[in-house]
Amino acid sequence: MAATPDIRPVGDLPDEIGKTAARELSLNGITSLQQVADRSKKELLAIHGIGPKAIAILGDALAAKGLDYKGS
Repeated sequence: MAATPDIRPVGDLPDEIGKTAARELSLNGITSLQQVADRSKKELLAIHGIGPKAIAILGDALAAKGLDYKGS
């Protein structure tokens, strides 16, 4: 099995989300916390590699910038 390439850092997304989540967000055109805030948790969870842990980490990063998920 091939190793997942580590493309971090991706924009201002926290590295703690993990390399798979960072890669998949980037492949879906999401490279900033503002772009994360433009989506709901449900939309993000539908992306392969984005799970509850990444959502929690992103949520903390959003809150630190005064942002939140769409619809929250």
